[in-house]
Amino acid sequence: MMQEITLKGVRVNAKPGQRPVHIDGHRTLPALLRARCRENATATAHREKHLGIWQSFSWTDYLTNVRHIGMGLRALGLRRGDVVSILSEDNKEWMYCDMAAQCMGAVSSGVYTTDSARQLAFLVNDSQTRFLFIENEEQLDKFLEVEAQMPSLEKVIIFDPEGLHVFEHPKCLFLADLLELGRAQDDPAAFDAEIDKTLPEDLAVLIYTSGTTGDPKGVMLTQENIVAGMEAGLYSLPFQKGSEQLCFLPLCHILERLVSLYIPLIVSSTVNFAESPETVFDNIREVSPHGFVAVPRVWEKIYSRVLILAQEATPIGRWAFGQAIRAGEARAAHTLAGKPVPASVAARYWVWDQMVLKNLRRLLGMDRLAQGLTGAAPISPGLLRWYHAIGVPLFEGFGMSETAGVATVNLPEANSVGSVGRAVPGVQMRIGQNDEIQIKGLNVFKGYLGKPDKTAETLTEDGWLKTGDVGRIDDGYLTITGRMKDIIITAGGKNITPAEIESRLKFSHYISDAVIIGDRRKYLTALIMIDQENVEKFAQDKKVPFSDFRSLCRAPEIVDLIKREVDTVNAEFARVEQIKDFRLIDVLLTAEDEELTATMKLKRATVENRHKALIDDMY
Repeated sequence: MMQEITLKGVRVNAKPGQRPVHIDGHRTLPALLRARCRENATATAHREKHLGIWQSFSWTDYLTNVRHIGMGLRALGLRRGDVVSILSEDNKEWMYCDMAAQCMGAVSSGVYTTDSARQLAFLVNDSQTRFLFIENEEQLDKFLEVEAQMPSLEKVIIFDPEGLHVFEHPKCLFLADLLELGRAQDDPAAFDAEIDKTLPEDLAVLIYTSGTTGDPKGVMLTQENIVAGMEAGLYSLPFQKGSEQLCFLPLCHILERLVSLYIPLIVSSTVNFAESPETVFDNIREVSPHGFVAVPRVWEKIYSRVLILAQEATPIGRWAFGQAIRAGEARAAHTLAGKPVPASVAARYWVWDQMVLKNLRRLLGMDRLAQGLTGAAPISPGLLRWYHAIGVPLFEGFGMSETAGVATVNLPEANSVGSVGRAVPGVQMRIGQNDEIQIKGLNVFKGYLGKPDKTAETLTEDGWLKTGDVGRIDDGYLTITGRMKDIIITAGGKNITPAEIESRLKFSHYISDAVIIGDRRKYLTALIMIDQENVEKFAQDKKVPFSDFRSLCRAPEIVDLIKREVDTVNAEFARVEQIKDFRLIDVLLTAEDEELTATMKLKRATVENRHKALIDDMY
C-alpha cells in the first residue's frame, strides 16, 4: 500500500516515484481545483489591481468563473482533447481559461505576448488550436494579420473590450459574452462529470520551447506529469496556507505556471497578479511575498538597483551599507557552508541587520521572504552569497519544460552554492555519455507534439530524459557546466563550456549578459550587453557625454570600464579560457527582440548571426 505523509498540511505520497501519484487523494488538476475551491469557499484565492487598487477574489469566485467559461466553451463546440491557446499577460482570466480548458478535458497552451503574428500562426497550426483567448486590441491585431493562415481556429475570445466596442468579426466574441453563455448553459453536475472523466494519463498542457535551435516544439505534459511536479515542488517552496505570492513571469513558462497556478491548489496560498512586467518591483513592495521565484535577470536587476541606491547615499550611509554587507557576508560564509555561526559574528550581524539590512529588505519588499528561488538560467554564485548576506535566503534549482518545471533544488538544510541542488523526491538523475545529464521520474514529459523523431532522440527506451545539459554529480549535488550544443572547440582542439565564463561576467553590475565566441577559432571573444541603469549612472558620475544607448556603448570610457571587468574575470580562468577581445551590443534588447527568449536569455545562435560583423571584426 502506498504510504502517505503530511507535508505543510497536505497529504502527499511518501515515495512519489511509485504509482499512483496523488495529492490529498486527487490525481488530476481539475479534481484538486474543485476540492480546494469548495474547501476554502470565501477565503481569498487571488488578487488583481483595478484602477490602482488591489481587488480580492475568493475561491468560490475562482470555481464559478472556471465553470462558466468551461460550459460556455462546450456550448461553442469544445471537445475533449481539443487545444485551447491563451495569448495574454498574466491575469486572473489567464488562470480561469487555463483551468476551464482542463476541467472540460481540453489541452491548454500559452502564447507569449512578445511573439509575432507569424509565430502565433505557427503555434496555432502546430497545436491545431480551435479556440484562442487573447487579451486586448494589441494582441487581436496579430490574429487579424494572419487569420487566413490558421484554418483550425474557430473562435477567438477577447478579454478586454477597450477600444473594441464597435468591433465585429464572425469568429470573435468577448469574454463577457462567453461567461454569459456559460451562465445560460450552467450545469454543475455536467461540469463535475467532465472533471471526473479526466484521467492522470490525459494530456493537460502544451509548453512550447523557446526555439533557439529551430522551430519551437510542443512539450506534452500529462496530468500525472504536472501533479508529480507539484508534489516535488512542495519540498522546495516555502508557501503554506495564506502565504502571499506574486505572479509576474509569463504564464506560458512552466516554472511560473507551476508556482503561481498549480502549487496554490495544494497549499491554498494567495496569488497576486503583477500589473505588468514594468511594475514588478513596485508590486513586490506592495505584496511583500512569503516566497519569490524569479529568473536570474530579475535577481540581477534588484542587486543593481541596490548598488545604485548605495552609491547615491550620503558618505555615512555608504559606510554603514558597506559595514552591513561585510557583517552579512561573514555570517553567510558560515550558514552557506552548513556550519554554526560564531557568537561574535552573529552579534555583529544582528546589530547591522537592525540598523541597515532589515530596512533594506523592507524597501525591496522582501521583509517577509522565507525563501527565494532562482532557475531557468545560470546565476552567479557571488550573487547568491550577496543575497544571503542581506538576509534573503536565495537558492538555485533546475528544471525544464520536459520535467514539468522541477528536477533538482538546493534547500536551506541541503545547499551547495554553485550547484543546482539535489534531485527532488521522485526524480532520479545520472550522468550519461559525453557527460550529459539524464533525468527520470513521473514528472518527465510524454513527448513532443507531432514529432516522434525528436521524442525518440530525447527519451531513451526505458524513460530517461536526455537533457542536452553537461554536468557532474558530487555527493548528490548536480552542477551544470553548459549545454552540449554550446560547447566550444577551439582551433587548438580545446573543449570549453562557455556558461561558467558568461555567468561570471554577469556578476559585474555593469554587464547584464554575454555570449562567448570561439568555436573553431584560435581564441575566445565575447559579445556583451551592458546593464543600462548602472552604466548610465557611471557615465553621469564620471561626466561621460552620451546622447543615446548606442553612443553610450561607443564611449571610450565605457569600453575601458567593461575591459576592466573582463580583465577581472579573465584572472579567474586558465589562459585558453580567457577572453582576448570583446564588443558591446549597442542595441537595447527586450523580450520582443528575437535575440532574447521570453525569460530574457540571449539566444546564442541568433545573436551570433545578427552580430556577425562584430564577431568578424574581432578575428
